[in-house]
Amino acid sequence: MRISTMTKTWIAALALAAGSSAWAGVQVTFEKPDDYSDVPFSSRDREQVLAGLADHFSWLGKSLPPGQDLRIEITDVDLAGREDPARRGAFDVRVMTGRADWPRLRLRYTLEQHGKVIASGNAYLSDMSYLQHINRYSSNDALRYEKRMIDECSRIPSASSPRAAAVPS
Repeated sequence: MRISTMTKTWIAALALAAGSSAWAGVQVTFEKPDDYSDVPFSSRDREQVLAGLADHFSWLGKSLPPGQDLRIEITDVDLAGREDPARRGAFDVRVMTGRADWPRLRLRYTLEQHGKVIASGNAYLSDMSYLQHINRYSSNDALRYEKRMIDECSRIPSASSPRAAAVPS
């Protein structure tokens, strides 16, 4: 899994509150979702995917301490697998090969403490070996690979947080 330094900074911001059950404000927005690299073709499915990603980031943000707010602006989404146009019908079908079809997210983030910015930057998340890991999400979860990728990035230790566990096991 390729993880940039900025991603580690963002992850450290989430990990600062490991163990805290207080909910802080999390705002997730999507910049030009019609221009994303790979989201479902149908508008209904696209809305479900974007809502699922927003919900997952909000769930992660529940571990932030009181007074902290996290803003995430997703700038690109490339879902795991590829849509198979030959199988398009009532539902879009995604085919996973494990080749050049791994999940990727690009985002900007800002973490504030009582209105003051304490961390911000750009992050690139990807998981090239997404099919080779145990996944705790149901095979019925359309975003199981993306959620796992986000969760694994949230667990990376950083210099500012020796115990990075923003996602409960």
